[in-house]
Order: sequence, then structure tokens, then C-alpha cells
Amino acid sequence: MPFFTRDGVKFHYRSKGTGDHPFFFQHGLGGDVEQPFGLFQPPPDVRLLAFDCRGHGSTAPLGNPEKIGLRPFAEDLLAFMDHLQITRGFIGGISMGAAVALNFALQFPARVQGLVLSRPAWLDHPNPWNVSMFDLIAGLILQHGPEHGLQVFLKSQEYLEVLRQFPETAQSLARQFDSPRVEETVLCLGRIPRDTPCRDRREWAKIKVPTLVLANKWDPIHPFAYGEVLARAIPGAEFREIAPKSVSVAQHGRDVQQFIEEFLRRQIGWLPAAKE
Repeated sequence: MPFFTRDGVKFHYRSKGTGDHPFFFQHGLGGDVEQPFGLFQPPPDVRLLAFDCRGHGSTAPLGNPEKIGLRPFAEDLLAFMDHLQITRGFIGGISMGAAVALNFALQFPARVQGLVLSRPAWLDHPNPWNVSMFDLIAGLILQHGPEHGLQVFLKSQEYLEVLRQFPETAQSLARQFDSPRVEETVLCLGRIPRDTPCRDRREWAKIKVPTLVLANKWDPIHPFAYGEVLARAIPGAEFREIAPKSVSVAQHGRDVQQFIEEFLRRQIGWLPAAKE
């Protein structure tokens, strides 16, 4: 497995394609590189890249716990680009990865050719629902361990309510108990939902690169309205609605592939500008 090193941490990464246009597509909370690579297949001339964030996947050791956060993760992305000697590229992410990408675009605008924010879960403040739910999961893991904690969670009123309304979201939450690195999982679940990619949404107006925002309904972790707010605030951003996983996982994947591929093709001159 390929790795790059920063701060004594070995970051696992993946790459697919040999195109001249790099697209960095980061995973969500509790995920790893398999998430973006499972969702998007790069078209010709695009190279897809992603790494496991601190406390996730095959990246180890944890390193400084204070660097479990969106801004440090964006700085790790910069180190990844430097390791590959890539000066500029398309930057994107899913959920937590979208927050990392947004922070990166604000910190390092000269390194961004275009921005893709898929299912954003933060604005300029944490999502209170996420803080509450992930606090519950972290607390159960600490109190009972992952196996028994999962059984308690599956019987909880919170889980049963989510299962009734949003079955795919419920399954995603239950998977947070599966990590073999329990201490790191708890730390990530406790810190990251409380973080935010920026503290002032007026900063979004400074983003001057082409931007695509994807959002779906029926998903409390990733409110549809968050995508709408971001797309209105980022100058010239495109907004596309994708199918919720709770309706069709297959259609969700097809929508993500189609809209991102069309966006990238337009930016590298293969397709005309999108019509609103």
C-alpha cells in the first residue's frame, strides 16, 4: 500500500488513473479511501486520489490528538499534494471530506482548480443533530465497548427513531461501532462533529473557482438545506440534487458519478457550460 509521512504519521492513500487532471476526493467520518473510490470512477484525463485521514482506515499511528480536526486534515491534504508534487488540482469530499475540502479552499486557494462538495454536513457551525448522535455513540463505546455498545444503541429510542424515518442513515450510524481502533474512533466521533470548516460564512464569498455542490433529501446527517445554503453563498456554484441512499443506493451512486464527471469534463474543456 502506498503511504506518505507527516508528523510521524503514515498516511495510506490510493490513486487511480493517469490523467493530467488530479481530483482529490476525501472520505467521510468513520470511512476510508474505499468510500470515494467506490462512488466515483475517473474518466480519461482525470486522476482520482484520496488518503485515509488521521484516525481512519490504514493511516497510523494516531499522532497528536489535537490534530484530529478539519483544519489539520486540510493541512494533511496539502502535504499529500506536495508529496505527489502536484501544484494544483480539483479538491472535493463527501460529508466530512466536503468540510475538509471547503477548509482547504479557504486556506490554500492557489492550490484549487475546482471544488466538489458532496453531501455537506457542516455550515459555519456544527450540526447539532450530529453532535448529539455521535456523542451518544462515542459514550456507548466508552461505557460498554463496541460490541455491547452496539447492542445498547440498536435498542435505544434514538436509533429506533432514525431507523423508522431514515433506514440507510441508521445503518451508517451502526457501522461506527465496527472500527477495530476503538480509542481513535471515540476521539474522532467526539471531536470532529463539534468542529467546523470555518466560523464565518462570509468567507465563502472569497471562493473564486468553479464549485459543484451535491445534496440529497431524507438524510439528517447531511441536511439538504446545507447544500442549498452553500451553493447560494459560493459565487457561481452549481447545485445538483442526488437521490438519497434511503431511496436507492444504486441511483445515488449513478447521480454522484454523472454530476461529478460532467462537472470535471466541463472544467477541462470537454463539455459546454451547464445550463441552469
